Amino acid sequence: MTDDKLIDHLCFLSRISLSPDEKTRLKDDLAKILAYVETVKKVDVTGIEPLVHSLGESASTGIFRDDKSERNSLPVDKALQNAPKRKVNFFEVPRVIE
Repeated sequence: MTDDKLIDHLCFLSRISLSPDEKTRLKDDLAKILAYVETVKKVDVTGIEPLVHSLGESASTGIFRDDKSERNSLPVDKALQNAPKRKVNFFEVPRVIE
C-alpha cells in the first residue's frame, strides 16, 4: 500500500477528513513513528521476562485499593427519584452507539 493510500485508508477507518497539508504532515509523523519502532525492535531482550502488568511486580503486591466506597452513597431510589427515565435501578439514556 502506498503512503497516500495508507493515509486515505487510515482516514477512512477513523472517520476523519484531512487537508492535503495535514496528510503530508501525518505521513511525516507516521514515518518517524515507524522508524522509532524499527529502532525499538533492534533491542536485545533475550532473557528478559515479559511483564504481565505495566507496573511489573508491584501490581501483584497490592498497590491498588479495594474497589469500595469510602463515603456514604445515596440510596438508589433517592439517586433516581428525578431521573426522566429509569430501568430497574439504573438511569435509562438514549443509545449513542449503533
